[in-house]
Amino acid sequence: MSNRTSIEHRIDYAIIFPVFCLLLLGLISIYVATRYDFPQNIPTVMLQQVLWIAIGVAVAFILMFFSTEVLWKLTPWLYLLGLGLMVLPLIFFSPRLVAATGSKNWITVGSVTLFQPSEFMKIVYILLMARLTVWFKGKRERTQFKEDWKLLGLYVMVSLPVMVLLALQKDLGTAMVFIAILAGIVLISGISWWLIIPISLVVMISIAIFFLIFLFPEGKDLLLRLGMDTYQLNRILAWLAPFEFSETIAYQQTQSMISIGSGGLLGKGFNVLDLPVPVRESDMIFTVIAENFGFIGSAILLMLYLLLIYRMLKVTFESNNLFYTYISTGFIMMILFHIFENIGAAVGILPLTGIPLPFISQGGSALISNLIGVGLILSMNYQHVLARDKKSEKDLSRSLRYH
Repeated sequence: MSNRTSIEHRIDYAIIFPVFCLLLLGLISIYVATRYDFPQNIPTVMLQQVLWIAIGVAVAFILMFFSTEVLWKLTPWLYLLGLGLMVLPLIFFSPRLVAATGSKNWITVGSVTLFQPSEFMKIVYILLMARLTVWFKGKRERTQFKEDWKLLGLYVMVSLPVMVLLALQKDLGTAMVFIAILAGIVLISGISWWLIIPISLVVMISIAIFFLIFLFPEGKDLLLRLGMDTYQLNRILAWLAPFEFSETIAYQQTQSMISIGSGGLLGKGFNVLDLPVPVRESDMIFTVIAENFGFIGSAILLMLYLLLIYRMLKVTFESNNLFYTYISTGFIMMILFHIFENIGAAVGILPLTGIPLPFISQGGSALISNLIGVGLILSMNYQHVLARDKKSEKDLSRSLRYH
């Protein structure tokens, strides 16, 4: 068997296919959104998006050849690098961008916005949580209740610096993604349900108390005094009563909902947009798909995501590697949360957070980060098939020696 054939049969094309379709759908949707909102920027926007895809694909391809040992050794250093990068937006930021989004989560030097470090930190966080869990479980033969507390404590120690930096950046949406990743890792780590259930109840009660305070006449003033920003309160208010504030704070959300509804079953057709929706090339890209291709097109989008997640789960089970299992779980939770929050906000069932739609939304940081995650899953399959090939070669060599 030639080297090229050996490499090709270790690549999981069942993962690449849905990712390719999503990237193509993203390019089409970004083109339509830009053509209606910023027609003069079409060449620049499309060239940038293609360039980001090319960078992401190149990094994913290189990552595919990384062995478990290499990832294991690099992970702590990547975590420290990630924390260092997350400090930079607090120093190098654009006042104009902060005024528009309310967050200091992008590194901006002069008039040039470079990238969002927290997007890359998501992948590094997944790697470190996976490494930490495997290391902890490897040191103990049987998980006991006391050991569960220790593991939770380690999770908190790893998560706390990230959450503090996100709080300083005032990026609640991204913080929620990290919480989703943490929840996924905790659920499969073997931690006792006698710990998980009380903690979950405390979280739900806290959320209920927050909304009770929010709904009281003086509650919003109290939340402002406790440190919440006005724009965060406005987003919650816009979510709870969108059409009461359709001309002001809920304009984006109501326009999004009307746009999606106007697409109907089959959509209005390619390149047809009748309603203005702010930031639809990135945060609200789902409105373009729904308005152009309707319910059918939106359902196809969700089917592509389901196909990708199904295939990632299948590769995880086949690999039979704990480190990769935790990596895959974290990445799947990250993707699922992004899909659920982005589309949920677009249709009005969740508040707006500015979380992009994976592989679809315009932007380089999130796109490259997602493709890096895909590269890790491809690496999982590649290393599994490589190990199987080596075992087959040894068995064949042994068989020939005895005959």
